[in-house]
Amino acid sequence: MNVFALKIIALVTMIIDHYGAIFQEDMMIFRMIGRIAFPIYCFLLVEGYFHTSNFKKYAQRLLLFALISEIPFDLAFFNQVGFVHQNIFFTLFIGLITIYILDNKVVKFNNNEIIETACILAVIISACILAVLLKVDYDAMGIVYILTFYFIRNQQKPKKFIITSIMMIIVNFSSVFIQQLSLLALPFIYKYNGSLGAKNKFLQISFYAVYPLHLLIYYAAKLYL
Repeated sequence: MNVFALKIIALVTMIIDHYGAIFQEDMMIFRMIGRIAFPIYCFLLVEGYFHTSNFKKYAQRLLLFALISEIPFDLAFFNQVGFVHQNIFFTLFIGLITIYILDNKVVKFNNNEIIETACILAVIISACILAVLLKVDYDAMGIVYILTFYFIRNQQKPKKFIITSIMMIIVNFSSVFIQQLSLLALPFIYKYNGSLGAKNKFLQISFYAVYPLHLLIYYAAKLYL
């Protein structure tokens, strides 16, 4: 299972999820399938961080598509533009910046274990609070997902699977019950072999662009249904 395959799985399950949320609220099967998408995107974000040749461009791309996607997101889900809820790119952007701060010790730890632990916790808590205040998709739970994949990245696969499962089960209790089905994403992630698969600039941008485009299509469809 390479990066390209994981992106396809995440993309398809996300589109199914959004179809259910927008058009078939009474049919939970679409939302249940959709729980697979977000953990994969969180995992890919962490992998992307460690493999990108240009962090600044990576972060800018996420923020750009967060801004581009906000109006389609608002229209598709709320039929109006506002600040009720912010799209998933904002969640991923906050998570990426948090990883960068922790990984590069932007907050100085002074080689003191107690101070270092306190600083790490302060960074994590601040990121979670920011996610809640900005009302981004998955709020603090999304940040915990991302940081879980970040912290367990160098563990052996069986240990990764166990730790991630436990963390997701715990944090999922803060959401609706079907969020526990997000664990269905882990077998796909567990099969990841470290390879990229198909990759070029067009595909890279397309995976970003599909998000606002499919939301615009869904909003247009709502107008004529």
